[in-house]
Amino acid sequence: MTSFHPGEQAVQSRVGVRAEADRLGHLLNATIKPAAQTFLQSQSWAIASSVDTNGHVWASLLTGAPGFVQPITNQSIQINAMPIAGDPLCAALQSGNAMGLLVIDLATRRRLRLNGTIAMQPDGAIHLHTKQVYFNCPQYIQLRQLEASAIAPTGLAEAIVSSTLSPSQQQWLAQVDTFFIASSHPDGADVSHRGGNPGFVRVVKANKLVFPDYAGNNMFNTLGNLFQQPQAGLLFLDFEQGNTLQLTGNAQIIWDSEALAAFAGAQRLIEFEVSQAIATTNALPYRWRFVEYSPYNPL
Repeated sequence: MTSFHPGEQAVQSRVGVRAEADRLGHLLNATIKPAAQTFLQSQSWAIASSVDTNGHVWASLLTGAPGFVQPITNQSIQINAMPIAGDPLCAALQSGNAMGLLVIDLATRRRLRLNGTIAMQPDGAIHLHTKQVYFNCPQYIQLRQLEASAIAPTGLAEAIVSSTLSPSQQQWLAQVDTFFIASSHPDGADVSHRGGNPGFVRVVKANKLVFPDYAGNNMFNTLGNLFQQPQAGLLFLDFEQGNTLQLTGNAQIIWDSEALAAFAGAQRLIEFEVSQAIATTNALPYRWRFVEYSPYNPL
């Protein structure tokens, strides 16, 4: 019995890695193993994926004291945090809804994905009953060190909503080296990390981005979701200033194009058309110091 849904299987078949993916399928299970439980105890931020009532997919930031994501059984966690006011995740926190969670430590390049179903508690705590729990490889994660004075003084978070990217946002995105992508399928939601050298995200116009898909673990969780349902959400973090930019829209997989030659190491391209953008100042209470780019980044 396969661990992958039809979209993932279709992409794996197209790329020619179905047999290899099936060999890796045992990594996808619902159990939060001891190594994952230990990892969660020291983490203070995570990225969540959700789907709003209009079917738009979003990637959202969650922060808290170390260990704010707490295992409560070997198949469930409690998240002791809420998104900032106005974040689309707030409305999606309903029992029975799917949510994906990515917990990532930039200083060690470790990342853990926990996908499952929400069960809201009477006291407002978020329980996530896990269907998939697995560590990802450290590829394409830029090394960043949490500053000694990690919690920076911030003012109130302020959000600006638009349907296109401003010139300053376009300029920033053209220089980023990290972002997060949320996706979904009929039975779940997921969020993943994407990284590369500055310039790996290209701004085509005020409502369109293109970025490469590099060689990975051949499970194709994100691309499999996009193959079935093109709605996606992107989250960009300003690691020095604490601001965020959330985008929702449609993603199209570009399998074969002359444009691939312009992206070193690209196996495929993802073309993302923005339908809504939320720029939030003072969203992130932590600050990171850049150390080095991933040695896996294509040059």
